[in-house]
Amino acid sequence: MIVRETPGSFVIVRQHDHGLASGVFAEHWARKPYPLEPTLHAVSNHDVAWRDLDREVRWNEETGRPYAFTDYPPGPKVRAYARGIDLLEREHPYAACLCSMHYEKLVREFGSSEAEAQFADAEAGRQARLRDGISGEEEDHLSRNLRFLRLCDGLSLFVCLNEPGGDGYPPPYPGGLRFDGDAFEPVWEDESTLRLDPNPFSGPFGVEIPYEEVGKDRRPLGSGVLRFRVTC
Repeated sequence: MIVRETPGSFVIVRQHDHGLASGVFAEHWARKPYPLEPTLHAVSNHDVAWRDLDREVRWNEETGRPYAFTDYPPGPKVRAYARGIDLLEREHPYAACLCSMHYEKLVREFGSSEAEAQFADAEAGRQARLRDGISGEEEDHLSRNLRFLRLCDGLSLFVCLNEPGGDGYPPPYPGGLRFDGDAFEPVWEDESTLRLDPNPFSGPFGVEIPYEEVGKDRRPLGSGVLRFRVTC
């Protein structure tokens, strides 16, 4: 889950819903990735592994907050990652390779447990196997498409982690939101209008992200949908 704290509550976005929003950003990117369909599938479904983990709010008793993707126990987390990539492999092996690369990179950057190290090594082996089944031209685009996935992931995280319309900061990817030599700055023009500077999109579009809110006393406070428009 993605958890944003307010003075009296926690606003929760489920990871797969955030991932689908990443896919909306990807669909409207002016310079299309190659191969298009499996890359967009990877961006939209890169967090499908979290669907089971996010079915209910689980509280971290040490912090008094709901567990988020940043502090979720590593053992069940990486087991879910592997199952999610298994699912993607049955649908789109190229998408599975991209998501495997994404998770391996995350775990090697931010993980510290033995379970995470074992997962990363296993995914490196999976990627070697999957590369044997894709064309040379498709393989040539893997690194760029991984950067594209991470950029769209970062844009969606920015929206989910920060108060709409307020000042915020890009998510914790080294170097901020960068792609193809450009550094992108997300700017709220108002609480329902977002633009990216410089503009990389083919035209304006809308984004909807479901969320839930729970009180700090753990009572459910309701649900809603974050709706905003991306302008050019």
